[in-house]
Amino acid sequence: MLDVQQPAPTPSGIFHRLDADWAALCAEPAVQATVTDWLVADGLAEDVAAATDSWVRPLGPAQLLAALRRRDSHLTNELTDAILRALLRRAADDGGSATLAARIIVQAMIPAAVRMTRGQVRPFGGRHFDDIASMTVTALYEVACSGRIHTRPGRPAANLALDTLRHLCREVAADREDRGEDLTAAMSLAERGPGPAEMAEGRAIGRAATAAGLKPPNGTSEREASRARLELLELVLNAMDSGTLSPTDGRAIAWHYTTAPVTDAVAAARLGTTPGAWQRRRSRAVARLSASLLSPAA
Repeated sequence: MLDVQQPAPTPSGIFHRLDADWAALCAEPAVQATVTDWLVADGLAEDVAAATDSWVRPLGPAQLLAALRRRDSHLTNELTDAILRALLRRAADDGGSATLAARIIVQAMIPAAVRMTRGQVRPFGGRHFDDIASMTVTALYEVACSGRIHTRPGRPAANLALDTLRHLCREVAADREDRGEDLTAAMSLAERGPGPAEMAEGRAIGRAATAAGLKPPNGTSEREASRARLELLELVLNAMDSGTLSPTDGRAIAWHYTTAPVTDAVAAARLGTTPGAWQRRRSRAVARLSASLLSPAA
């Protein structure tokens, strides 16, 4: 949304290393056999083979990732949800299988992780792309291993992205606070909180969100919105700008995912619809936002 030049990732950065590690992982016969066993046990083998035209090849992590990245039909979205939920259940267990499941989830969510990283990088304050990228991947891996997301309503990819974003924002804020305390001890500086550039960016996001009708109509003040809230608003605004979400879809997400959510009854009354229809609209909007987060980064 904001036209701020971002430092480019270095070729040797963590996303490059993850891709190289992934290629080696896909070549391991034992890994391929494990993934095939998972798909057969979960009743997903035939669907993955059909989605990736893999009838004559053994199923493995490469085919699983290809199925997760496809975005060409409602049935494919249902398959993606089923695969992610199955992987999340396995990632919550102990042992090597859990590590492999979490690793596949991380690889599937790399496009979203790249976007989150770019959103946290700032031209001032020492927050470089590679530093934030490492924090993003760590947050994503920890969220994947938690195993709690698959029980929540909504598309699992959207839940993964939102929980990772919240985790990342907390880590970045803690890192900034630690640096500030170190500087205070060393240089007796008393300044706290975000710098001028970050405050200006937050105000710009807030103004754009207000103009787009994303501010909750229940009187909740967002003048001091958290970084996680600002990141969510920026994701929604970008999706609206690209045509992924309509203005009403954006409100359905922004009004619900906040510290004081607008109830479906209140939102429905304000928009002239029913609570059930409003809830279904929000679910569809989250699904479209999820699909855009999983699609390959430009």
